[in-house]
Amino acid sequence: MSKSLNILLVGCGKMGGAMLRGWLARGIDATAVRVVEPFDQAADALRTELSVPVVSAADELEPDYSPDIVVFAVKPQGMEEIVPAYAGSLTENAVVLSIAAGRNIGFFENHLGQGVAVVRTMPNTPAAVGRGITAACANAAVSADQRSACQSLLEAIGEVVWVGDEALIDPVTAVSGSGPAYVFWMIECLARAGEAQGLPADTAEKLARATVAGSGELARLSNESAETLRVNVTSPGGTTAAALEVLMADDGLAKLMDRAVAAATRRSRELAG
Repeated sequence: MSKSLNILLVGCGKMGGAMLRGWLARGIDATAVRVVEPFDQAADALRTELSVPVVSAADELEPDYSPDIVVFAVKPQGMEEIVPAYAGSLTENAVVLSIAAGRNIGFFENHLGQGVAVVRTMPNTPAAVGRGITAACANAAVSADQRSACQSLLEAIGEVVWVGDEALIDPVTAVSGSGPAYVFWMIECLARAGEAQGLPADTAEKLARATVAGSGELARLSNESAETLRVNVTSPGGTTAAALEVLMADDGLAKLMDRAVAAATRRSRELAG
């Protein structure tokens, strides 16, 4: 990605802040970035920590400022009021990159014009440590160069996958967008189960956290499938096999996960309208 592109970041909360720090760490010049952040305390912190230009609203941007990429990183419920304010600042060469859940490409086309280039994405919270994964979907107006530029911005917070059908963003949301919460709940449950067998609470928590984190890292670095990794650690007739008989029963974890992901997918579709 060209480091000279003008990037407008609208909203700089946890996800927006993670992206911004990732861009700067990758060599994007802070002077090429503008941030719109309405909360004074957050805006002051950005100016002090990262030395980026920050304004509180769209009408405070320089009159001649022309962004190449506009990144919307605000909560979905605020989009109706926020997005239309940027219609006048978009040139025909600009692309909109949205990380807001529940707002489809049509929403931005309706508010910003039918010819606007839009990339809709779904990142997840491990982006905060540069280990997220983001699914992205582009409308027909997005050029190859714009897609490449958006890919580079998203890679600052982790891996990127592209889907051709926007409808797939809903199951993506259910699997990876909401997925970290499932993993955190697993840590809680594993720790509590250890406590029930007599482990001190702090020891059970430490064991559960390290086991999930280490297993995830092993899965990330290994060329073997998750199934193979599971089989490799399961000795016939051993302790792991005894536990998996419960987890892999007909009414076990697979059924629960099917129901959970289906519920999250349905809700994502409802939120998108």
